Amino acid sequence: MSDTHVLIVGAGPTGLTLGIDLARRGIPALVVERADGLFPGSRGKGFQPRTMEVFDDLGVLDAIHAVGGGYPVGMIWRNGERLGEHHMSEPAEPSEDSPYNEPWMVPQWRTQRILLERLEELGGKVAFGREVTGVVQDPEGVTAHFASGGPVRARCLVAADGGRSVVRRAVGVGMTGEEVDPFPTLVADVRITGLDRDNWHFFPQGEGPEDLLAICPLAGTEDFQLMARFAEGTEVDLSLEGVRQVVAARSHLAAEDVTEVRWASDFRPRTALADRFRVGRVFLAGDAAHVHSPAGGQGLNTSVQDAYNLGWKLGAVLGGGAEAALLDTYEEERRPIAAQMLDLSTSVHRGETRRGGATRQLDLGYPASTLTEETRTAPGPVRAGDRAPDATVNGVRLFDAFRGPHWTLLALGTDAPAPPAAVRLVHGPAHETYGAGLFLVRPDGYVGWAGDTPAGLPEYLARFGGR
Repeated sequence: MSDTHVLIVGAGPTGLTLGIDLARRGIPALVVERADGLFPGSRGKGFQPRTMEVFDDLGVLDAIHAVGGGYPVGMIWRNGERLGEHHMSEPAEPSEDSPYNEPWMVPQWRTQRILLERLEELGGKVAFGREVTGVVQDPEGVTAHFASGGPVRARCLVAADGGRSVVRRAVGVGMTGEEVDPFPTLVADVRITGLDRDNWHFFPQGEGPEDLLAICPLAGTEDFQLMARFAEGTEVDLSLEGVRQVVAARSHLAAEDVTEVRWASDFRPRTALADRFRVGRVFLAGDAAHVHSPAGGQGLNTSVQDAYNLGWKLGAVLGGGAEAALLDTYEEERRPIAAQMLDLSTSVHRGETRRGGATRQLDLGYPASTLTEETRTAPGPVRAGDRAPDATVNGVRLFDAFRGPHWTLLALGTDAPAPPAAVRLVHGPAHETYGAGLFLVRPDGYVGWAGDTPAGLPEYLARFGGR
């Protein structure tokens, strides 16, 4: 007997996203968090367009939009003078197929509040103050032990407990990686006077990356996020006085212009990838599986999408009669994506790649996945394995049709077969974005199967419990 179907360790964006996805599928799940409350800082502050599409599906996009804002234009300062603007990314206008085409800034603490509220609205919950100390699994389930309180038994366990994951170590999974640069970095949420909130302010001190100071207004708040690099071997002072000294030494601002430090941390940028994303009934997601440089905003976004990929698969196996082998495709699909995004983060960090098309994550897909079947003789612009773009078909917005935990069948320019009850049908003429054909869209918004005729479609759906 299990206490819950899925135990999720960690109440960061990854764990909360997975909790939401399972809750809307009716899969019993419990999120546990070692801290006594949600993370209090800004750390991951930006969402890429693909993550905005995920939030649209999960029912939190309006709340995310309401408290955030676009990224400000960079402003370079020297000796108290504005030298000129610095555009952080290549601009892109929204389009019908990609309605959220620019990054959106929301401090991580606020994102987690929104996700927790949505989880609780769906009947889920987080147990705070529950520190996992050990994990034991057997063929029937997983038992987690805690520093205080009794153990929890689950059919599956998901480690979303960060880069120093206790669960990852407990199941013996190593991480392979490297230091991105040797410079200690301070990140802090501060209250500061004397700077406008229309720009992301940069105060370069010389040719090298050390001694850089950047101060970014955090959309929807009165705070700024401050980032400062230091020479190799420097001990970073996280106190108010320490932050004031950095600001006074590297900018035209006075020390007293920093009125409050609300949260502060230090780190050394590194990259690491878990050797495996699954061990038996234990799955690794988010920072427990991959650790990124913050440059380019790939870590948080890749983590949310890990949860989005895993959620529908756990739901299909634990509650929908799908083949257990479906869970093997989580590592198959997500580990290569994580590796690709790690390379991208490092490239952006080192100034080799600009923020732009690749960092938006709209072009990512699963063309080589064992879940991908393209049966058409002459595929059009959208193929099996691709992200399913937005469009309007016979007056129906596709993102509205996709929203929810179901599959969607698009019949464009061809006869529409009668799909199973669990599959939503959208029928219309061929569309310039998609071309013509049948497109079976997975619950996570990727085309799983595509064909000219329905031949093979029933057999494909049967793998997931569909009939």
